[in-house]
Amino acid sequence: MPFTYPHSIENSTGETLIFYQVIPEPDGDRVVGENFVAPGSGPPMHVHWLQDEGFTVLSGTIGYQLAGQKEQYAQAGETIVFKRGVPHRFWNAGTDPLHCSAWLKPAHSIVFFLSALFAAQKKSGNARPEAFDAAYLLTRYADEYAMPEIPWLVRHVLMPITYRLGKLLGRYDHFKDAPEPLKRATSLRQSAVSGAAVQSEQTLTATH
Repeated sequence: MPFTYPHSIENSTGETLIFYQVIPEPDGDRVVGENFVAPGSGPPMHVHWLQDEGFTVLSGTIGYQLAGQKEQYAQAGETIVFKRGVPHRFWNAGTDPLHCSAWLKPAHSIVFFLSALFAAQKKSGNARPEAFDAAYLLTRYADEYAMPEIPWLVRHVLMPITYRLGKLLGRYDHFKDAPEPLKRATSLRQSAVSGAAVQSEQTLTATH
């Protein structure tokens, strides 16, 4: 699915993302952009199985957490990197808008996935995406992205059933140009989470 850059998306919970460009690099394309997050807003715990993700705070305070670890915070000038396979969440921990520059690599389907997810949230009018679209995205692209806090029964039984029902009912015409999902062994997904200490990196960058 082609996109024209810059490509801007927003959801119904106070997040705006702007994708500026996809930069070809020898070890995988890098998508770069920025995000704006309203106080108290931010995505729930999620995981990119195949991608690293980084944010540099330009203004405001970002709160972030890796699964099973304590909450941490970063201020303007600090950079956070989330390694692939590590469940994480982040949010605006301040009272002013949070503004970050961001990158994700390799790009894969991230622009499509987040665009569709934000549209599904706007369709429902709240943080929970519209049910059929959510089932499509989290079932079809399960080898790329996951929401580990969704109960196992919902993720592995109810969502696949909803996805198949949506196909039967013709609910996915708007996804006809969706990119093909990438496949990855389940054992690799599990080892990425249970494996040893992959940590978020927080570094102080120079401010001028």
